[in-house]
Amino acid sequence: MKEYRLGMIGAIGCPVLWGILPIYWHALRPIDSWVIIVYRIFLVFIVSLIAAKSCYSRKRLVEPLRDRGTRVKYLMAGVMITVDWSVYIWAVNSDNVIQACIGNYMEPLMVCVFGIFFFHEKMTKYKTVAFVLVIGSVILILFHFGEIPTIALVLAVAFAVYSAIKKTVQQPPLISLLYETMFLAPPALIAIIYMEMTGRGAIGVGHPYQYGLLLLSGLFTVIPLWLFALAARRVSLVTLGLTEYISPTLSLIIGIFMFREPFDSVQFIAFAIIWTGLVFFTYGELAVKKTS
Repeated sequence: MKEYRLGMIGAIGCPVLWGILPIYWHALRPIDSWVIIVYRIFLVFIVSLIAAKSCYSRKRLVEPLRDRGTRVKYLMAGVMITVDWSVYIWAVNSDNVIQACIGNYMEPLMVCVFGIFFFHEKMTKYKTVAFVLVIGSVILILFHFGEIPTIALVLAVAFAVYSAIKKTVQQPPLISLLYETMFLAPPALIAIIYMEMTGRGAIGVGHPYQYGLLLLSGLFTVIPLWLFALAARRVSLVTLGLTEYISPTLSLIIGIFMFREPFDSVQFIAFAIIWTGLVFFTYGELAVKKTS
């Protein structure tokens, strides 16, 4: 029971932290989104390196990197998760939190689609209905706004590609995060130095307290992932999947009521279609779990 409670703390704490992070990114304005992104990449590497060295031996950290294929996979995974992070931060700071929420709701369904096409996983009738409904919501948004919801689609596809790559390599979350950022950390550090020296970085733009907040971005990224890892070993994947819907729901509430982003009836209908799809998806996963 104690282990289960720890698992539930992680399962709920992770999406709650992710869900309220738009407030954090929003508080860093007017620091440019690209400045925030390169700081985050480098600082996540530093935090994960310190944490990994405290938990694992040097041999354990270095051994998987001796394989060239593993190095390439982690480089690709790092690029994909960086794309996901970058688009999300840019979306928050350009007043597109609601569209980012659409992408986050679409992510588990897109991951399923990738699993079906690339790993020959079974396409159940529930997943089919959920996928069709999501496509319907995208078409509705397309006709209503006259544009493709690019932010939502990029977030969903980038995370699905990232998940597909991660499925082919098996390492603890902390070590994985270290590998995913270590190849991008050097160019990120160079970018930070260049931006700060030319007056386009965080120091010359933001207030001192904002720079202090920015320096915590690595920690604010690693903590939710640690909570997720804590939960993954103690609760079922179905429970973990259901609690992940907390994150976009909180972000949606923040986008509407705190940031006052426009939210009309057509957008509500589009979200309702996605939510219906998630109900089918969740019911299907619970049915599979019950019969297994």
